[in-house]
Amino acid sequence: MPITEILEKNATLYPNDVALVEINPQSEEKKKLTWKEYSLIEASSVDSFRTEITWKEFNEKSNRIANLLLSRGINKGDKIAILLMNCLEWLPIYFGILKTGALAVPLNYRYTADEIKYCLNKADCCGLLFGPEFVGRMEDIADRIDFIKHLLYVGEDCPTFAESYDNLTTYCSSGTPKIKLTDEDEAVIYFSSGTTGFPKAIIHAHRSLMHSCKVEQNHHGQTKDDVFLCIPPLYHTGAKMHWFGSFLVGAKSVLLKGVKPEWIIKTVSEEKCTIVWLLVPWAQDILDAIDRGDIKLDDYNLSQWRLMHIGAQPVPPSLIKRWKAVFPHHEYDTNYGLSESIGPGCVHLGVENIHKVGAIGKAGFGWKTKIVDENRNEVKRGDVGELAVSGPGVMNCYYNDKKSTDEVLADGWLFTGDMAMEDEDGFIFLVDRKKDVVISGGENLYPVEIENFIRKHNAIKDVAVIGVPDLRLGETAAAIIEIKEGFSLTEDEIKEFCMGLPKYKRPRQYIFDDIPRNPTGKIEKPKLREKYCGDSLVAKQIEK
Repeated sequence: MPITEILEKNATLYPNDVALVEINPQSEEKKKLTWKEYSLIEASSVDSFRTEITWKEFNEKSNRIANLLLSRGINKGDKIAILLMNCLEWLPIYFGILKTGALAVPLNYRYTADEIKYCLNKADCCGLLFGPEFVGRMEDIADRIDFIKHLLYVGEDCPTFAESYDNLTTYCSSGTPKIKLTDEDEAVIYFSSGTTGFPKAIIHAHRSLMHSCKVEQNHHGQTKDDVFLCIPPLYHTGAKMHWFGSFLVGAKSVLLKGVKPEWIIKTVSEEKCTIVWLLVPWAQDILDAIDRGDIKLDDYNLSQWRLMHIGAQPVPPSLIKRWKAVFPHHEYDTNYGLSESIGPGCVHLGVENIHKVGAIGKAGFGWKTKIVDENRNEVKRGDVGELAVSGPGVMNCYYNDKKSTDEVLADGWLFTGDMAMEDEDGFIFLVDRKKDVVISGGENLYPVEIENFIRKHNAIKDVAVIGVPDLRLGETAAAIIEIKEGFSLTEDEIKEFCMGLPKYKRPRQYIFDDIPRNPTGKIEKPKLREKYCGDSLVAKQIEK
């Protein structure tokens, strides 16, 4: 069935039960500060602020936005983008779009104005809902996105170039639209990128979304009594698809707008959260805060917290050993996935397999895996090859990109580009990445994009960006720079030059060295990785 029917079911069975809670520790101060200032203030400077909606309210909000879009002529198959920070409106808007038969297109909140324009155009979007944090970026491109016919602003003080979502939906019906949907109808477009850094538009059907719900609930056993704490951004498949397990059973979930250790622990305690999904840096920050005495566990009620799971990047076994020493009653799990496989869960460690920490696990619920050589023939157990997955959650295709689709899809199998090996017990370990994407704190950094920017400096002959191991972030970007003969360049000078990049894309290290290239002119990044971080980034992490 289409995933929208779960929302209708929850609204019928549990109309007055809390569906979503938003915790914004700095809500009052945020009104007075710029976004940059807001992100820098101390946790202690403001009190927490809490809002919630029931399943009935969730469903009615979705119906109102659906009916608004339908009244504007939105048809089945149209594409409507979402550019919002996590908030109580995010998921109702997402489901409202789905209820029209249109495709929801979540956008990364870190996109620059030009990247937003590129993705809107790439996905053939005709509408966009955006929040106050993006007014400046939208102003930059408002006169260049005339193909967007419906530009809706979610928040107070609507800019003149958009329409107010709040004002418009107030007068829309809260009744369920009469749009027939099927499992095979296209539902969403998520953006991903390869080594070039240019986003690809990934299409998933309702079938994929439904399978994601079942996978997550099967892996982590969510019941109506569980409370899921969601911290990562909802544009990302990881956050939303982990929430899907709670959604399936009508359980409460909490959206925390912030990642400081004190906020996380306080929210777990006050909202009685039972399941928390963390990134490696957040888990390390929590443990460090406990070690420093900044967090005193006796001050909180954490006895109900039963599961901590991590995804989006390699997990150092030493971190989990340390976590279990502090939280011995916690179950632990990790999941592997990619946007093309509707996020986490196509490979899954399992809470019963903590002795295999370091592995990503075995095929998840309803999934199949294999490891193949360059001819896509299966390798024998213990040999390294490319990981491929197959199941109901595989994407339909890359939108309007048959060439890229054919490169990764064949006979129902998705070829991930990740190199892996299977041990004697059938557990899969990632060995290295075929692609050169650097995963830093769960975010993808694209070397070619960074390299192209750095090459603009007139003193630079060549540059290569690689990922180097980092205990907290998994990896950080390092730029190996070859200087032109007769020129000079200092580390401070190149750091100043790279201020032109968004902060999260700036390399953390700058290394002056020659750039090795093969006879066809391609940079030999394996040699650079071997020189500066060993053969395998993941192996290096495991050793730590």
